[in-house]
Amino acid sequence: MRPADPVDTHAIHCRLDELLAERQMTLTELSERVGVSIVNLSVLKNDRAKAIRFTTLTAICRVLGCTVGELLEVRREVP
Repeated sequence: MRPADPVDTHAIHCRLDELLAERQMTLTELSERVGVSIVNLSVLKNDRAKAIRFTTLTAICRVLGCTVGELLEVRREVP
């Protein structure tokens, strides 16, 4: 595994795990309801996503009943 490229690092953290746990929903169920692959959702939940479409973001928030600010947060320090 290569070290993170400074250009690739970001301070955005996805709270998908916490929101799924609060709603007692699995990643598989979210995938089916949103129409996004489990692999892509996993990349997002593990903070490895480099981008997200607004349509995907809207669908995730709609299914989870949350706002973008509840799903994504800015961390003060970049990991």
